[in-house]
Order: sequence, then C-alpha cells, then structure tokens
Amino acid sequence: MASPSSYRPAPGSIPTKPGVYRFRDAKGRVIYVGKAKSLRPRLSSYFQDIGNLHPRTASMVTTGASVEWTVVDTEVEALQLEYSWIKEFDPRFNVKYRDDKSYPWLAVTVGDEFPRVMVGRGAKRKGTRYFGPYSHAWAIRETVDQLLRVFPMRSCSNGVFKRSAQIGRPCLLGYIDKCAAPCVGNVTPEEHRAIVDDFCDFMAGNTTAFTRRIEREMYAASEALDFEKAARLRDDLGALTKALEKQAVVLGDGTDADVIALAEDPLEVAVQIFYVRGGRIRGQRGWVADRSDDSDTAGLVQEFLLQLYGGVGADEGGDSIPREVLVPALPPDREVLEQLLTERRGSKVAIRVPQRGDKRDLQQTVATNAAQALALHKTKRASDLTTRNRALEEIQKSLDLDEVPLRIECYDVSNLQGTEVVASMVVFEDGLARKSEYRRFVIRGVDGQNDVASMHEVITRRFKRLLDEQARSETVSTDSGPMLVDPETGRPRKFAYAPSLVVVDGGPPQVAAAQQALAELGVDDVPVCGLAKRLEEVWLPGEEDPVIMARTSEGLYLLQRIRDEAHRFAINHHRGRRSKSMVESALDDVPGLGEVRRKTLLKHFGSLKKLREADVDQIALVPGIGPRTASAIKDAVAHADATRKTAPKEPTINTATGEILED
Repeated sequence: MASPSSYRPAPGSIPTKPGVYRFRDAKGRVIYVGKAKSLRPRLSSYFQDIGNLHPRTASMVTTGASVEWTVVDTEVEALQLEYSWIKEFDPRFNVKYRDDKSYPWLAVTVGDEFPRVMVGRGAKRKGTRYFGPYSHAWAIRETVDQLLRVFPMRSCSNGVFKRSAQIGRPCLLGYIDKCAAPCVGNVTPEEHRAIVDDFCDFMAGNTTAFTRRIEREMYAASEALDFEKAARLRDDLGALTKALEKQAVVLGDGTDADVIALAEDPLEVAVQIFYVRGGRIRGQRGWVADRSDDSDTAGLVQEFLLQLYGGVGADEGGDSIPREVLVPALPPDREVLEQLLTERRGSKVAIRVPQRGDKRDLQQTVATNAAQALALHKTKRASDLTTRNRALEEIQKSLDLDEVPLRIECYDVSNLQGTEVVASMVVFEDGLARKSEYRRFVIRGVDGQNDVASMHEVITRRFKRLLDEQARSETVSTDSGPMLVDPETGRPRKFAYAPSLVVVDGGPPQVAAAQQALAELGVDDVPVCGLAKRLEEVWLPGEEDPVIMARTSEGLYLLQRIRDEAHRFAINHHRGRRSKSMVESALDDVPGLGEVRRKTLLKHFGSLKKLREADVDQIALVPGIGPRTASAIKDAVAHADATRKTAPKEPTINTATGEILED
C-alpha cells in the first residue's frame, strides 16, 4: 500500500484549467477517474493528511501509485471525457450502475429503406429509434399487434422480407392487413415511410391527433353509407384506445420527463427511473451499484445522469433525452449537465427537484420502487445457498479459523446522547438471520459513553449465561445430532451452544475488550474479530494490522450485513425505551398518581401500548383510579404521544464509531 506523498505531483505542476484525471495502481490499472473545473485544487485535496479524508477516498489514494491528467477547454468537454474514460477503463473506485435485469425496447429501424418495428434488448444501434424500455416483452408485443392494424408497417425479419420479394407473395401479415406489404410493391417506399412516421409519432405520445382523425374519417364514412370502411375504422379506434389504456396517465399536462429516485444504504445504492412521455409512463428501469466512493446523494445523482445519458449520441438524443429530468437532489454540476444534455437533445433540457403536486407524488412512487428493488436485491443475495457457502468459506480462510463459522454472533453498543446505554446481539446461522435468538442488553454497570467497558460487560453477561446453561444441561442424542436440553423440562437450551465466531462492531479497543472478557471466564475456543466501519477493516485480537478483505468479497458483505443488522436492532431498542421513558415521565406529573398507583396502572394494562389505546372509562376501572385521575392520565398520555411525534428526533449515536444513526 503506497503512501500518497510518494507520487504527489510537484508543487505548481498541476494546471488550473478544467480537465479529467486518472489514478493508477502499482500495476498501472486505472482505479479512479474524476473531473474538475480546476485541476490544481481538486488534485491537491487528495494529498492532504490521510486522517482528514473520507475512508473510501483514503483507501483509493493509498491504493494508487500515480496520477495523471488531461486538460480540456470547457467543463462540458471534461464531462464527456470523464464518461468515455469510465466506460473504457471500468475503474474500481467509481460507482458503476448495472442493470438489475435486461429490459426490452421497442425499436424502429428508421435507417432502413423499409423500416421495421421489432422488440429487442441490449445495446442501442445507430440508425434505430427506440421507445421504452418496458417491463415485459409480452406487453410490447401485444401493443404492437394492436397498432399494426392501424399502422400496417413492416415487422418481419430481413430473411422473410427478401424471400417474399423473391416469390412475389407477401407473408401472412400482408394478407390479414397488418402489413402494407412493401416487399411485393403494394406501397412505395415513400408511402411506407409515412406509415412509419405516423407510428413513431403515436409511440412518442402524439396520440390525440390520430384518434381524432380516425373519428372524423369514421363518421365521414358512415355519412357516405360506406359502413364497411366505418366498421374497420371503428375497430382501428378500439385498437388505439386499448393500446392507450395500457399506459396510465400520470401527468395531465402531457409532460415528457425521466423521473429518477435513489434508495441508499452504506454499501449499495439502487436507482429506479420511470420514462414519462406525453404524460404517460412508457417504461421503467432499475440499477444497483456498490458504493465505492464517498459521494452523497447529489454526487450519486450526477454520476448516474452521466452514465445514463453520456452514451447517447447527438443523432438519437431527441428520442432518448426528455425535456425534463426530475431527480431527488440537484447534482453539483447541474448547469454543465444541462448544457451537455441540451446539446445532445437539440433543445432545452431542465434538471429539477419536484417540490409539490403530481410530479412530487410520482417521484415518491419511484422512490418506493427503488427501496423495494434494493430490499429484493439484498434478499436474493442473502438467500442464495451457493453465495452463503462461499461467504462463510471466505471468512474462514481470511480469519484462519479451524472450521467454517456456521453460527456467528454480532454485538453492537449504542447510547442515546450518553444515556440509556444499550447493546444488541444478533445471530446468523448458515449465513441467515435467526431473529428468534436475538437479544437486547441494558448496560447498567457503566457510566457515560465508555463503549469499551460496555462491550466487556455484554460479552461477560452473554458467556457467563452460556457457561451456566451448559453446566445445568444434559446431552441427548437426536436424529440431527447431540442436543443440550434442560433436564427438568426436556426442552433444548438455545444459549448453551457457543458461537463459531464473535463479531464486535468496532476496532482494536472493542476487540481487546471482548477477548479479555472471554479470557476472564476461561473461554478460549471462541474466535473474536471486529469490523471497523471507517475503512471496513477486520481486526483480530493482538494484531497490529487489520485483515483486508476484498470489497467485492461475499465474506465481507456477510460481515457487513450482520453488523448493519446489529445497528438496526439496537436502534429499535432505543425507540422503545425512548417512548416508554416519555410516557412514564408524563405520568409523574399527574396529580394524585404516586409510584404505587403508577405501577398498578401499568400492571393492569400490561403494556404502554394498551394504556395508550384505553379510553377514560377503562382507565377508571383500575383499582385506586377515579374518573378525574383517569381523565388526567389520558390527557398526559395523549400529550406525551403528540410531543414524541412532533419533536425533532434525537440522534442515536453508535459509540463504536461516533456515527449518528438516524431513526
């Protein structure tokens, strides 16, 4: 791992003009590509004290071995060159969005003499106009089948087209009037081109003019007593209406827009985009990417827009780039991006954050889809048996364990602004969460934010319980192997089994505290490691250097997921204790309600939730509580609930990292 000072450019050698820069590792591979309005201050920011850099940035500069740059004239050129280099070099520290599945497009080969309509996937080709993408190929085919009776353009392959031209007889579609049969000269190239143009205009959202025109022709044919033509036009109008019903109107003003939303977590980001044309949703698409740099939401939006539209050529920009791009946060270089998209579209493009109305509601819907896509992605990754086995084997190899860690326990210590110190324990068996065996701890023997002492207390309590249960248990043989059971009840003892690996949230101090607690109890056969969030380093007891697992490692991903689950479980514990504390403190102020009556009240209802739901008459039934006191209790509980909902949320602090964990 190189020191950034070993390859820092000489002072004054970096130009102050716009440009694009590349960091390379010791083997010459490009690991990061970035752009800057002024190269000198941007590159200089990478070579400051490592401690002042974001963890991911620090990892990048220490992995690098050299840096180079290219000067350009404008920021737009820098943006274009950045996109080209990212596509060419695929740098590991740049965020790379990948499709969560392959989406079909509706394509029209407008560059051909007789354009063809077809459904396809994959990369776009020059000379082809695209619509979509869509969620399902069958839905596109149904729509095209309905529209071909109104716009009878060619839909056959080149082979079928040439064969029909050779034998002088059209295919089946030509006989059933779903193709104008240009292969046999039934229409001229110009007439067929007019049909294609009408089809493309209809798919682009200009639907009202066609439906009104067909209505006029239908009524005119009816008045002229040409009922056969009127019936055919009626059926055409029905086909158009049916095609339009498949695409719900979401924006009444006929807006052309791409609506984008993100769902983020510390490890990955999911992006969803709805394509709205003529006020109707024409398609949907999703991406998932690993977070490999320190970009915030605005930075992620900028990188996504560059990757989404950067490969759009000037000749197809009018079809692929809308007039409006709705995003959750404005990118840092909004004006430059708008200029780039405007040049490629050929008309003004605006990037905005919707604040109210239908556009805001639609973006919230897209955000919901993004959150569901991220959750589904994580579920698929976690539920795959082969992936789980590989993750456990990687952990065993990286930590030099004697056996695969089939049972992993993770501990996290958190506090609520120095008070209400709590800890969580989560259990994963065979790479899957065992929520029935999660446990919460309230730390009482430690004052303040001493998370090292808190970790020592938690591990001591957990493994003291382990030793006690093992001493009071007996072993019985079962079909699945020996099992420890309670000799009195015959029930299995869940916590009489030692974990294969203990993971603590934190670095060397927390790992040392956990190891010391085990040593004091005489437990020497349970390995311990810590996962430090700062650089995602894995620490072992007594080691000066961390274990560095590859960022793409399934083993590291599993450890991160276990650590994040411990965070989540601890935060939920805080919520419950905070709510209970607020209600109990509110009861302290009720006149005539002393400690004995308060305990009687809570014992009668069994929980604070049931007390909140009770009315005044039900509260008055509690022994020692009269109607007046019951009314005062109901008012106090309602006031505490209202205060809890409207007051600013206090941050939950993870004492292992100093990180503020949002509720």
